[in-house]
Amino acid sequence: MKHIIKQSEPIKFSEWKALANDEWQPTYPNLMGDEKKAVHISLMEEQGYICCYCENRLIEVDSHIEHFRPQHDPIVDALDYSNIICSCQNRIQKGDPRHCGNLKNKWFDDKLLISPLEEGCENRFRFNGDGRILPTDPHDKAAITTIEKLGLDLPLMNKLRNQAIEVFLDEELTEEEVDKFVYDYLQKDDRGMFGEFWTTIKQLFGSGNN
Repeated sequence: MKHIIKQSEPIKFSEWKALANDEWQPTYPNLMGDEKKAVHISLMEEQGYICCYCENRLIEVDSHIEHFRPQHDPIVDALDYSNIICSCQNRIQKGDPRHCGNLKNKWFDDKLLISPLEEGCENRFRFNGDGRILPTDPHDKAAITTIEKLGLDLPLMNKLRNQAIEVFLDEELTEEEVDKFVYDYLQKDDRGMFGEFWTTIKQLFGSGNN
């Protein structure tokens, strides 16, 4: 779970909300078309095209706008951009395990769900060389619950993280080449994308300079 630094909401979204009048009020259910697409793309861009929870690659057709604090909560403004992030897995195919925002669904507990909007959230988890995720502190109930409620330890997730790790274990790479590879991986590329499973790679291969 990589810390997400929120940016300003897209202008198209702001302009749409500003159309509010006595006869019409903007609501999340009527956020559609170009305005919703602008929000979706803006979220993917600020996250470097990695999922807010598992850090898998985000693509527009298989990701969704996620309210961290669920919009059914009466204290939530569903159009508050600061509470909106982007999760992977939009369309559930038969046999696919649910994870991230789809598994979380309407569940929320502000004491047991670690937020990717919280600085230092990355430090609450650690990763083994085989791709498994564990709480950094084995007694951290919130980290344990977050892993469970988001399905971050599903076999599929472990497999995908392991595949990302294996690329860095190429014995033909020199130490200097690995360092350069890791450094570049942790930066946004020319498309604005971070490498998948950013936190896993940073913890296992990064140095203090990455």
